[in-house]
Amino acid sequence: MNLLKTLATVSSMTMLSRVLGFVRDVLIARMFGASMASDAFFVAFRLPNLLRRIFAEGAFSQAFVPILAEYKTQHGEQASRTFIAYISGLLTLALALTSLLGVLIAPCLVWLSAPGFAGDAEKFALTTSLLRWVFPYILLISLSSMAGAILNTWNRFAVPAFVPCLLNLSLIGCALFVSPHVNPPVLALGFAVLLGGVLQLAWQLPYLKRIGMLVLPRLNFRDSAVWRVLRQMGPAILGVSVSQISLIINTVFASFLAAGSVSWMYYADRLMELPSGVLGAALGTILLPSLAKTYASADPAAYSRLLDWGLRLCFLLALPCALALVLLAEPLTVALFQYGKFSASDALMTQKALIAYAIGLLALILVKILAPGFYARQNIKTPVRIALISLLATQSLNLLLVWGLGLAHVGLALSISLAACLNAGLLFWQLRRRNLYQPQALWWSFLAKLAVALVLMSAALLSLLALLPPWAEGTMAERLVRLALLVAGGALAYFGSLALLGFRPKHFSPQAIN
Repeated sequence: MNLLKTLATVSSMTMLSRVLGFVRDVLIARMFGASMASDAFFVAFRLPNLLRRIFAEGAFSQAFVPILAEYKTQHGEQASRTFIAYISGLLTLALALTSLLGVLIAPCLVWLSAPGFAGDAEKFALTTSLLRWVFPYILLISLSSMAGAILNTWNRFAVPAFVPCLLNLSLIGCALFVSPHVNPPVLALGFAVLLGGVLQLAWQLPYLKRIGMLVLPRLNFRDSAVWRVLRQMGPAILGVSVSQISLIINTVFASFLAAGSVSWMYYADRLMELPSGVLGAALGTILLPSLAKTYASADPAAYSRLLDWGLRLCFLLALPCALALVLLAEPLTVALFQYGKFSASDALMTQKALIAYAIGLLALILVKILAPGFYARQNIKTPVRIALISLLATQSLNLLLVWGLGLAHVGLALSISLAACLNAGLLFWQLRRRNLYQPQALWWSFLAKLAVALVLMSAALLSLLALLPPWAEGTMAERLVRLALLVAGGALAYFGSLALLGFRPKHFSPQAIN
């Protein structure tokens, strides 16, 4: 398998999904605004979306993929099919009951998640109706995630990488073509979520059949492998929940700060999520099954080499992104957001948060590479313990930076960055302490060349910034064109410098790093 080609494929699919998500957000904002209807939909979708992040795409994949890779490598495809049938049977039963319960107690869930809605009978009823539409999504997306995990283990990465686009396309299509025909129109978005879940699962079924892994769910409560997955999911759920808990606590902190603080952090986070999601998610998706296979095959040298490959690519691609976010904070925030009621002051506050977030971008992506190094070995407890330490560090830094030093919302963003550095550092230290990762040759030479390329990129960006007119001038299209030229100039300077220093794509295949 060509890992570089696979990374490019997964990254491009992730980028497409992010672009469609941006179009979706703009369309929903334009059609529904900041209204009772949009509030009802976002609250209704929050709970199943949170469960999706914790169970489907987080804890389940971390527990399931390494054991599936072990079955595939050591026991063959027939045993793998039986294992998949048993785990899908238990998953379907548990999530079907969860979905049914969620539909039945939807009013209670709305009251718990948005108690302020109880004072408005119309908003409460609308949110309840939407929640009943969207709650079964947790069943569909969990089965879809399981299908994606199987395909990834069989090196079919492109198919599950495209799947998130289907939900965005469903929301866009239903907002445009279904909402005019239903009353209230926002119910179309609830239907779109359910339809998106069906499409995400159905899209992958032919590919499962192609690799011989499309099996009917079966129940067997005595199967030892199923219970191994369930035992692994316990700490995995805790580990995945840590980041969600941290996000909720930071939002609570931000709610006590100046008006607009939550929005400033949200927009800054959206900008940082682009490189973090495209690069970090893609590398993590590829590395987990690949590392699990080398562990199951008892090949520690290949295991260490894969980790080294991921780390080098991370430094190669994440460092220029982090530096660019710092240097281009003003162009990005002004060109993308400073329109209408989003003032110059809002753009400035968003810039400050973006710079604070950018400090931790490399670490945030490193965590997505280093943590699979433990998950692949069916060791979930170690990254969970480190995540809990990072959570405590984040909240301690919040108290120090936000109230002690008076950095307000910038302190919240900076605490996340610094805690991510701690998380990545502890993960790396544990891998080295246990002799699971041995750095390959010429790391210092590699970093020195990167430093030269980063200096030249910075010089190019600063020179272009000095030549361009003020960013608040011109229409949105004109600003975006200038921003695109600026980004292209920086990329050309960086990758051109690397080429002059002798870097070639072939040098970043895992086989070339030895």
